[in-house]
Amino acid sequence: MTERKRTPWVVGVSGASGTPYAAAVVRGLLAAGEDVDLVVSRASRLTLLDETGIAFRDAHWRDDLAEWLGRGADGKPGTFRVPDLDAVRYWGAGDLAAGPSSGSYPVKGMLIVPASTACVAGVALGLSKDLLQRVASVTLKERRRLVVAVRETPLNGQTLKHLVALDEAGAIVLPASPAFYAGATHIQDLVDFVAGRVLDAAGVPHRLYRRWEGELGGARPRGQSGD
Repeated sequence: MTERKRTPWVVGVSGASGTPYAAAVVRGLLAAGEDVDLVVSRASRLTLLDETGIAFRDAHWRDDLAEWLGRGADGKPGTFRVPDLDAVRYWGAGDLAAGPSSGSYPVKGMLIVPASTACVAGVALGLSKDLLQRVASVTLKERRRLVVAVRETPLNGQTLKHLVALDEAGAIVLPASPAFYAGATHIQDLVDFVAGRVLDAAGVPHRLYRRWEGELGGARPRGQSGD
């Protein structure tokens, strides 16, 4: 029996606040039948520990990822059914010899969720100081889709220049900025909106949020009217 050929999306998680965004994107990709190569930066492990209490470990990444994906944006365990993780391959952030570090390794593109300003600077300058930045550089040079979900505020002039440089290099700059027209009633709704926009930019189908259909007031619950 021949092995199924994988052409994954690389999901890079940097140290910015917003680990629920990354979890929602991974869940969305797996739900759409996509393969995922996961890169979790060293800084993001500290953020993940602070935001969820999960200590992400290389040797136990599958168990830790399962716990992460099962949590809601409010940190409650068991909110989501954990998807089958056989479609996920994990690469350590310090492994510069990993598959995605080479342009000959087949991937559909890369989604950096969330992207810190330090990560944005490193990718824009081509530093490749860790695997996450290296894969982003490879994605750009191979003219593959790169979505950068920047999640810090305010942004100074230097970061804005870096974001313009990424845009000019072909990346999609996608601020983690949730909208409210979709009828959000829970923090998870806001997280899913941003995750859905990331998947939109990647061309991956999903049902994470209610799309705008040109009807004012469509986000209001039934029976609720405006003043």
